[in-house]
Amino acid sequence: MDNNKLYNALLKTQERQKAEQAARPHSVAEDDHSEQGPEPAANGSRLESVFLKEAWKEQRRHSRQAESEAQPVTDAHPNWTMVEEPAKEHPPSIYDSSISLDLINNPRPWSVEDLQHRKIIYPGMPNKAILDAFREVRIKLRDRAGAVNFSVLVSSLGNSDNSALTAYNLAATFAMDAQSSALLVDCNPWDRDLDNLVSSPMTQGVTDFVANKSVKVKDIIYPSGIDRLSVVPPGTLASSAVELFSAVRMRDLMGELKSRYPDRFLIINAPPLKASTEAHILVRYANQVVLGVPFGEVTPEEIVSSVETLGSEKFSGLIFQQ
Repeated sequence: MDNNKLYNALLKTQERQKAEQAARPHSVAEDDHSEQGPEPAANGSRLESVFLKEAWKEQRRHSRQAESEAQPVTDAHPNWTMVEEPAKEHPPSIYDSSISLDLINNPRPWSVEDLQHRKIIYPGMPNKAILDAFREVRIKLRDRAGAVNFSVLVSSLGNSDNSALTAYNLAATFAMDAQSSALLVDCNPWDRDLDNLVSSPMTQGVTDFVANKSVKVKDIIYPSGIDRLSVVPPGTLASSAVELFSAVRMRDLMGELKSRYPDRFLIINAPPLKASTEAHILVRYANQVVLGVPFGEVTPEEIVSSVETLGSEKFSGLIFQQ
C-alpha cells in the first residue's frame, strides 16, 4: 500500500514536470531534455526508472553547484596590487648646453706650473696683459660672427711653423667661457708642437680619418688638459696632405665638427700661409681667419698682400707674436 502511494506521488511529480517543460520555450525544453538522464530500459519497472532519474538529477544539481563555486567571481577584488612607478627621466628633446659641457672629458688637467711652463694662458695668470689681449680677440671674433658659433683659421705669416701655441691659446680663451666649448683642429702635419701642449697621448688625427673610412670622429678627439677644450691632432699622413685636405670626407668632417654642438667654437691651426698650399685649401673651411705675425720677420707690404689674398669677408685680425 505504501509503495502504491509513493508510486502515485512520483507519477504526479513527473506529470507536473512534463507540463512545465511544455510551457517553456523550445530551446529551454531541449536543454532540459538533454539533462533528463539516461532513458529507462525497455523491460525495467516504471518505479525503478523514476528513482533513477531523480537520483541522476540530484547528482547533476550538486555538480553544477560545485562548478559555480569553482568559477572566479568577476566583481571580487583582484589578487594583485597596482604599483605606480615614478616617471623616468628622459633626455631633453632639444640641446642642453649645461649637460653637454659637463660631459667633456678632462682626465689629466694641467697644473698651474704646467701651464706656465708651456706658456698657456689661464684665468688669474700673472701677465694679465696677454690674457686680456686674447680675450679682446675673442670678443671681436664673436661680435663679427653674431650669435652663431663659427670656425676660425689661425696661420702664420712667417716661414716657420709657430702658430700652434697661438691657436691653442685662442681656443683656450673660448673654453674659459663656462657657457661654451672649443675644439682645436691641428691641420699642420709637419709641426709637432701640439704634442707638448696636450696632456693626453694622441695617435690618429685628421689625415688618418680622411684616408681611412673605418676611423670614426670620436677616435680622433682627445682631451687637452684644459676644461671644455678638446683637440684633434693632424695625423700621420703628411705627404698626401694636399689631396686629403681637398677630399669630400675632409669637408664632411669639418662640417660635422662645427655643427654638432651649437656652443662649440672651432679653431683650425694651419701651416704658414705664404709657404704652403695646404693653408689656402683650409681657408675654405673657416668662417674667419686670424694671422700670426712673428716679430721682425714680416714686412708691412707682406701683411697687406696676404690680407688682400684672403679677402675682407674672412680676414678678421692679426696677432703679433714675440
